[in-house]
Amino acid sequence: MTHAYQTGITPEASSDALFITFNLVRDRVTQAKQALAASTDIIDAIAKQFPEAELYASIGLNHTVWPLFDDAKKPHDLAPFPHFKNQDVEVKETSGELIFHIRSMRRDATYQLANALFQAFDHSLEIVEEVSCFKYLDNRDLTGFVDGTENPTGKDRQQVALVGKEDPDFEYGSYLNLMRFVHDLEKWEHQDLKSQENVYGRTKYSNEEYDSAQKSPHAHTKRTSLKDSNGQSLEILRHSMPFASLTEKGLMFASYSKTANTFNRMLESMVKGDEDGHTDHLMKFTTAHTGNAFFIPPVTWLAALKN
Repeated sequence: MTHAYQTGITPEASSDALFITFNLVRDRVTQAKQALAASTDIIDAIAKQFPEAELYASIGLNHTVWPLFDDAKKPHDLAPFPHFKNQDVEVKETSGELIFHIRSMRRDATYQLANALFQAFDHSLEIVEEVSCFKYLDNRDLTGFVDGTENPTGKDRQQVALVGKEDPDFEYGSYLNLMRFVHDLEKWEHQDLKSQENVYGRTKYSNEEYDSAQKSPHAHTKRTSLKDSNGQSLEILRHSMPFASLTEKGLMFASYSKTANTFNRMLESMVKGDEDGHTDHLMKFTTAHTGNAFFIPPVTWLAALKN
């Protein structure tokens, strides 16, 4: 089954995911273009082998390699990952020109698709980072708090995540921002329960958001709850998931949006804060090791690469 947009964007949360970033081998662009053109068919074929696995995938490009595949036009908001810094925190763009975001309810299905796609690219990609993620409890971060509570539901997921007619050449595409956060869980667990809840602006176990008047201006939910010039809430579609080994634990933050500006504003609010300097105190307990901005093109753009 073909789709106007790539399958990994809008479906509900999965229990398993792979985030793989690559750099492009410059003398093998032709092979990469052929693989991108074939990717939708590959994804659909592997998904049919695992009909119960809810296997989905998104493939995207960043601003540096986009002109190698389409030198005539580019998505309106495709740009470098933003660079923000305060006295204690800095986030910036890191290596990674292409992305595979693959997810399902079965680890073997996720692996099969990742392997099939990587083989199709025929040595045109060099792996930068491969991170395997999993559902933790009832969709919680390793800090113990539910993640993505404000995610849109139903048809609103498409409305939030997919480019519309404002950029007709790339309608049904999406902007994907990806960050790998490594948590200092030892420091976090030394905080008492109320202090942890104040950092989030939400209760830990019952997952009830504080009233606005109760929230610290440094609360995570305060710093990421922004409005546009018309007073409408700014939204992104999150697909963040935890990763963990015995030595490193954290969160792969992933968000899809019809415009890159929404994520950029949220990240600026977290790191640089508001006009009074109120930054996100969750950043005291986690460090962003990567920062990547990709565009997930519509299926029609991928198909056109066959020509």
